[in-house]
Amino acid sequence: MLVDAALTTTDLQAVPDAARGIEAAGYDGIYSFEGAHDGFFPLLLAAEHTERVQLTTAVVIAFARNPMTLAQSAYDLQLASRGRFNLGLGTQIKPHIEKRFSMQWSKPVERMRELVLAVRAIWARWHEGTKLDFHGDFYTHTLMTPFFDPGPSPFGVPRIFLGGVGPRMTEVAGEVADGFMIHPFSTEKFMRETTVPALERGLAKSGRNSSQLEIAFPSMVIVAESEEELARGRDAIRPRLAFYGSTPAYKVVLDTHGWGELQSELNRLSKTGDWATMASMITDEMVDTFSVSGTPEEIGPRLHERYGDIVQRVSFDTPDKLGPERVARVLGGFRGRQK
Repeated sequence: MLVDAALTTTDLQAVPDAARGIEAAGYDGIYSFEGAHDGFFPLLLAAEHTERVQLTTAVVIAFARNPMTLAQSAYDLQLASRGRFNLGLGTQIKPHIEKRFSMQWSKPVERMRELVLAVRAIWARWHEGTKLDFHGDFYTHTLMTPFFDPGPSPFGVPRIFLGGVGPRMTEVAGEVADGFMIHPFSTEKFMRETTVPALERGLAKSGRNSSQLEIAFPSMVIVAESEEELARGRDAIRPRLAFYGSTPAYKVVLDTHGWGELQSELNRLSKTGDWATMASMITDEMVDTFSVSGTPEEIGPRLHERYGDIVQRVSFDTPDKLGPERVARVLGGFRGRQK
């Protein structure tokens, strides 16, 4: 099981030191996400200031762009990182795509599948010299003159990861992607009953097996060495679970545990801004189902116990920023479990 870390700084000037620190600590990968800032730029700086770690967008918003712009940014990052870049894509939701990005939203599952195939067709033109002749329902790419062709990559093309929750998007990832990023609002039961079967259906469509798909999971983790720390950690996670739980698309996860009715009430309260009441509705049982807790040395073995036969990569998302000493102890727990 490989262990990744988030590049959390939003200051581009601070990225080089942060990336070097993550690599020096012993992590296997760095991922960025697209929030208040672009998800690609930090990884370009990280590529320049690291040598070993994989670099992944987790995620950039696919439908805010088109296949050509995604293909070009990812191809350039693959070159800059000397073959260490993974293109992680997510859909976002309709209001953001239409009202924030002023882009089209329709049939997100079908659109994402076609977008991935279009990106691959563009890369095939550049890397293999294949004629660009892609015709789909949403995207068409038929023009590529030598002036705009970067030529073959000495490092190959990037891998593509898709993020998702529902079974249909998960199935598409199994069919057309190289990896799948499980949403943090997931549980072991949901993964085993919904995520894994959906991925297997997608893999079967493409004639592949599970060894050809890498699965990553950013697990919510509470590092605690006392009951007081554990209680504070649970309280810190409750608002986040309440926020995720209020999202209609994530009700399928709550349904798996018989908590589906909670979603409509959380959604109602979210519209009034009553976040405190929402958090109070998240029980200790729910927190412990969605997160892993323990001492620094226990986190790695417990993640292995829950998810070791499902995922190949993990990251641990903690309510409190861990200092270097605790990070070393957590990573030591992972490495000790792998020996």
